[in-house]
Amino acid sequence: MNIANLIAHTKQLIAAHCIENPTVVLGLSGGPDSVFLLHLLAQLHSEGCITLIAAHLDHGWRHNSADDVIFCQKLSANYGIQFFSERALPTKHHGSLEELGRKLRRAFLEKVMREQMADCIALAHHRQDQQETFFLRLLRGSSLTGLRCMNRVNMPYIRPLLETNKNDLVAFLESNSISYLIDPTNQADDFLRNKIRKYVIPALRMCDQRFEQKCESTIKHLQAEDDFLKNLTKQAATLVFASQKTGSLAVLRTCDPVIQRRLIIDLLIKEKASFKPSENFITEVLKFLLNPRGGKHQLSAHWSLIKKQDHFWLKHHQN
Repeated sequence: MNIANLIAHTKQLIAAHCIENPTVVLGLSGGPDSVFLLHLLAQLHSEGCITLIAAHLDHGWRHNSADDVIFCQKLSANYGIQFFSERALPTKHHGSLEELGRKLRRAFLEKVMREQMADCIALAHHRQDQQETFFLRLLRGSSLTGLRCMNRVNMPYIRPLLETNKNDLVAFLESNSISYLIDPTNQADDFLRNKIRKYVIPALRMCDQRFEQKCESTIKHLQAEDDFLKNLTKQAATLVFASQKTGSLAVLRTCDPVIQRRLIIDLLIKEKASFKPSENFITEVLKFLLNPRGGKHQLSAHWSLIKKQDHFWLKHHQN
């Protein structure tokens, strides 16, 4: 790994998507990945290319989690970087604890970004994280859009290390005597991602030594095809929603089922309607729309889909 090239590429990445001399919030966990990214971005900070802020969320899920806060605070001070931290409030959740942690971190980082009037958030996801995400989503029956995994840029988030190997990051830290933390929960079999990291990916590497390149190639193919379908969906949307206020059922029926599903999902996201992003839910919505009879379909407590004659639209119900 050429650190000078990586710093240069990161500088170009930020310059291409942010204003000149932007303020960047770094999600700093204290693990090797985020510590490496801190070291890299601190170089740009010292050169005056960016203003760097480090931010750490203490979930409070481990008895010694406060030690991580102290470590990150001291490390940031060593680099002359402003540091923010917060302890997450106890939150009831249903489903994956890992997913809850991700949502809490995102909310915290975006809060810091708003309060500090920053321009983007840097995350330390690397190549192996991308591989794990692919198989995690595959096992959960994700759509094509889900299988495209993470993008290097999805503003306000940037991921400068997404094409960098974890082993190279750790080797750099070790060779330069840069300290980092090890989270013991990363080895626990309680989390599906950990099982994929420990058992699935090593087995695939054993099956084919070209696994790394082939996996990355597959994800890039999926991203290209997803982008192609997104463009087709945009073109279809200009016809289905030509009136801008309502959709045309006649035009919707002429669309391929794949485009129909994407049109409905895009509409719900655009209108910020609360919905369950499941295959059954979208199938149910389309079944209602394509049925010749009019009426109303309740999507959630505050949203419904109205269908009358050849038109359909979303309606938000106030409390």
